[in-house]
Amino acid sequence: MKKYTIVILLTASVALYSFTLVYQSKEWVVPETAKKVKNPTDKSSKEDLAIGKSLYSKHCTSCHGKEGYGDGTKAKELKGKDLMGDFSSAEFQSQTDGTLFYKMTTGRDDMPAFDKKIPDAEDRWLIINYIRTLKQ
Repeated sequence: MKKYTIVILLTASVALYSFTLVYQSKEWVVPETAKKVKNPTDKSSKEDLAIGKSLYSKHCTSCHGKEGYGDGTKAKELKGKDLMGDFSSAEFQSQTDGTLFYKMTTGRDDMPAFDKKIPDAEDRWLIINYIRTLKQ
């Protein structure tokens, strides 16, 4: 009887741990201070949008796709493909620029941190400006 109790407790612990990992990976918690960070770039500059598009093409298209639907060539390989999001959706677009900047900068799971890949913060902001043009 004691052996069965240990097996049941161990199984329940593994199941709880697995559930916790899955739950944590679905919700991306962004600090309130990061959400409130304002985009310092000129969102209306055509030149800056072209730079943002170029940077997006180089760094983001392989996973997020040309139109931001999450259908890039690498998307099938990713564990969190259902969590990638659709950049054109109202839900995605409702996030603050600060939230998007935080997520791009820090990364999580399959999403790499871009603070090293794109060290210039202004370039990351320009990508966000371009992503804003992908809304439906």
